[in-house]
Amino acid sequence: MAISRRAFGLGLLGLSAAGTGGYLLVKDRPELQGLLGRRTTLFGFTGGEKRAFLDDAEVTAALGSFGIVLDARVAGSVEMVREAALLGQNPQFLWPSSAVMVDLARQSGVKIRRDQVVLNSPIVVYSWQAVADGLGRAGLVTLTQDGHYELDLKAFIDAVLKGTNWAELGVDALYGRARIVSTDPNRSNSGFMFAGLALNLLAVDVATETALTQYGAQVQMLFAAMGLKSSSSGKLFDQYLAGGLGAEPMAVGYENQLVEWILADMARWDRVKANPGARPVLLYPKPTVYSAHPLIVTAEAGDRLPEVLMEPRLQDLAWTRHGFRGPLGAAGGSANSAIAGILPSQVSAVLPLPSAEVMLKLLQLLG
Repeated sequence: MAISRRAFGLGLLGLSAAGTGGYLLVKDRPELQGLLGRRTTLFGFTGGEKRAFLDDAEVTAALGSFGIVLDARVAGSVEMVREAALLGQNPQFLWPSSAVMVDLARQSGVKIRRDQVVLNSPIVVYSWQAVADGLGRAGLVTLTQDGHYELDLKAFIDAVLKGTNWAELGVDALYGRARIVSTDPNRSNSGFMFAGLALNLLAVDVATETALTQYGAQVQMLFAAMGLKSSSSGKLFDQYLAGGLGAEPMAVGYENQLVEWILADMARWDRVKANPGARPVLLYPKPTVYSAHPLIVTAEAGDRLPEVLMEPRLQDLAWTRHGFRGPLGAAGGSANSAIAGILPSQVSAVLPLPSAEVMLKLLQLLG
């Protein structure tokens, strides 16, 4: 059947209108920006503990559906907000691991367009089953009713400062003096936060400048006893796993790192559990500090990034595949059975860090 020129023209007009309407529909919905083929590449720095999350193919695809590609380079949280060599590269975003870093960034002259906490992970101590059992006999570690371990970190720090041997703390499998290691507090956030937590515990309160004058030398002794310190939380975690019970009996890091490691290879975790003495465990200091992960946007192109990372799909991936809690510190969803019994749904015994001014002076002392 012949089609008139008029009908054909009307058909083309209708298709054009439908196409324009579809374009406008997608254009006005950020979650569909990727369908237009538009991509905004954002360059910035992130803490090493978030490397696996950002490398996850599903996370990359989810970001891509919003038209966002992240060129995220790993750097220590402290150095990314303070070092001219990094800030001079004009990053469009910074993603450190502590809310205090926002204040430090401002003091460094960073022009912050916005900042928002999108992930959380409490500071923990990685250890081993044999150490947890021994410290339990000494009264320093308690197994809670819901199955996670709590550490009396103040008592342990006191023991380290006194030069107490492992055997005196119930850990017969280890020789020499009790020790704990963290990252370099002048470069990496987990060491930075551990230094603030140690000062708080010695002061028996949120530390002030007066407390720093009274107890700063003890924190200095604690860190001096660690020897060479890693510049990255990710590197320290790898050293902990590779070194084993003898080399790294207790190391400071983030809850999500061991959770992520377990979830990455369930068969490996089943094999590890078969050797209970050398099984990794999480010890939750009581009290601890929460490591909030604020996204700092420094360029207009990154203005949408905080909302995108808060999308349910990305928050679910952060928890179920990488062990990051949501902005309020609660578990983001149903926990895998492998980790359900080793971490609390909510960490309630939490202290705030000292003020940015006190922390800066503490960093100078530890430098």
